[in-house]
Amino acid sequence: MIQQMYPAPMHSYRYELNKDFQFAAAHYVPHEDAGACRRLHGHTYFANVTVVGNDLNESGFLVNFQDIKNLIHKRFDHTVLNEDSLFNEMDPNHFPTTEVVARKFWEVIQESLNKLPNAPRCVQVFLRETPTSYVIFRPQEEDFQ
Repeated sequence: MIQQMYPAPMHSYRYELNKDFQFAAAHYVPHEDAGACRRLHGHTYFANVTVVGNDLNESGFLVNFQDIKNLIHKRFDHTVLNEDSLFNEMDPNHFPTTEVVARKFWEVIQESLNKLPNAPRCVQVFLRETPTSYVIFRPQEEDFQ
């Protein structure tokens, strides 16, 4: 069980859902300044996703916890992130750094949430790459457009 506290995003929504999960993946950062990270290596990532909203769905959920986990875990667990179509080696905004991975996870999650009639929003993705290093991605209002 993952038991840790995460920085909380500010919001005024009635409901806040947080889903913790972990997955194992390998990656490399294709840039000369990445040092040792230029070589293929792996991590057991720990993620926390925060979803907010004012209305529950017909099942009484803001969103099903399992749906959030499956969006990321099924796609990325035991993979090489660089091989996924979300990433490429030509643009640093698409290198699989922890910062970019957190943003890409937000994009995948929010794209799914956009299809729901109760209009939940993902307001934070916390992604821990190592025991001492993590990134938080918080979208800006224009990211929801």
